[in-house]
Amino acid sequence: MGRIRGTNVSKDSQIFVGFSGKDEALSLKLANRHGLIAGATGTGKTVSLQILAEGFSKAGVPVFCSDIKGDLSGLAAAGTSKDFLEKRAKDVGIDKTYGYEAVPTAFWDLLGEQGHPIRTTVSEIGPLLLARLLELNDTQEGVLNVLFELADDEGLLLLDLKDLRAMLTHVAERASELSTVYGNVSKSSIGAIQRRLLVLERQGGEHFFGEPALDIRDFIRTAPDGRGMVNILAADKLMTAPRLYAVFLLWLLSELFEELPEVGDPEKPKLVFFFDEAHLLFNGAPKALLEKVEQVVRLIRSKGVGVYFVTQNPLDIPETVLAQLGNRIQHALRAFTPRDQKAVRAAAETFRPNPDLDTERVITELGVGEALVSTLEGKGIPSIVQRTLIRPPCSQLGPVTQAERRTLIQSSPVFGLYERQRDRVSAYEVLMNRAEETQRMEQRQAEKDDKFAEKHGEPRRTRSGFQLPDFGRDDRPRRQSRQRRTQRRSQRDTAFEAGLKSAARSFGTSLGRALVRGLMGSLKRGN
Repeated sequence: MGRIRGTNVSKDSQIFVGFSGKDEALSLKLANRHGLIAGATGTGKTVSLQILAEGFSKAGVPVFCSDIKGDLSGLAAAGTSKDFLEKRAKDVGIDKTYGYEAVPTAFWDLLGEQGHPIRTTVSEIGPLLLARLLELNDTQEGVLNVLFELADDEGLLLLDLKDLRAMLTHVAERASELSTVYGNVSKSSIGAIQRRLLVLERQGGEHFFGEPALDIRDFIRTAPDGRGMVNILAADKLMTAPRLYAVFLLWLLSELFEELPEVGDPEKPKLVFFFDEAHLLFNGAPKALLEKVEQVVRLIRSKGVGVYFVTQNPLDIPETVLAQLGNRIQHALRAFTPRDQKAVRAAAETFRPNPDLDTERVITELGVGEALVSTLEGKGIPSIVQRTLIRPPCSQLGPVTQAERRTLIQSSPVFGLYERQRDRVSAYEVLMNRAEETQRMEQRQAEKDDKFAEKHGEPRRTRSGFQLPDFGRDDRPRRQSRQRRTQRRSQRDTAFEAGLKSAARSFGTSLGRALVRGLMGSLKRGN
């Protein structure tokens, strides 16, 4: 491998990471084998993420990353000369070619405040991830599955939270009927789900559900000069709702898995995905969900997507997922507590040993901007771990200003596609229309019954509500008319309900051909 200079990418299609006595680099061809950036707070994880994002972008690979502290927004601006940056460039051997440049960037925000809004529909996110978001128990999750099944069967679109609420009310009203078809539907469970929805709304969850829903292809863009677009999610406020943050990232990963075609092992990834604060994805997650996350991480590589977890402690990642992360940058860990010491040992044991390096000891001695680096090489074999000086970034250290951010948002190629929310006819409107139509029909029938009663001499109600006596009349016509009225109402209700169910079945059947749910329960489009 030749010397990799400040262009970030060499002739061998590798991203320069740093210098350990030799160049340490990440092979683009093996970058979809996933990776890990770990280390204690303040040891340099953000800069490592920043230089990898720069390198991928320079190679024409789009990137998605979440910006927890706001610092990653600096990718959108060129860096400025600083003594410590120039010194680091000289120490790693790129001082002759090192320069400062911005990266093509798009800003996104689930709350729609610091970037383009990101939305999905309730139907698309599916019952598994929604149950995780609402922290439902098994019984409540079962009721949610019944709700989604009924909505899919009857062609009722669940776009936003008001659709979900309307559907919960609808299921509660039909609980006894649905229990015989779909399984037990508990009204107490429905009440619990409704209470959870209120909590979700207070956390800003209503901004996430609706239309226009995100088109995943808008994350896979390149700039006019061929560099990959870096998509940055503003997550500083989102971190106050960690469950929403985690479920959003899992949904996004699921969307990529379901929507992207198989490409095998490409020369470079189609997209690289950084999961910051990765422990939030797994904390408290049920075993079934963990198994599906593991499966998606294992299989998404063939879609050309590289997944990189960023976390403080390697123990935050389940072993089954950690085993799939071949490219690793390990910053310093502190060994103050028994758990810390266990984490240090675990981190050291995951590297390919270096006979000249006491890995477990070095992890606790690394300075800021230093890391233990091991990347895949050859036929996917991890390189021997090396103590490495991480190269300095070419983009700005620290966040851009709000004015700069607004300018970048308004000049983005996707500006205007997601800014205005759309509310088309969905479950809420359909169910409200059904209720109103039923009420109108009952009112018309009541008027007919009153006219019939008056014509045949049945008791009538005055405005005060009292019945007028009907002296001297035979009671048989009244009983017969009541029987006829009851029979007509029964026939009318039966016909009306049958018509609704027939129409729903017809619509649901035709729509059902497109309603295919993927590995994590999210709706697959275009099937």
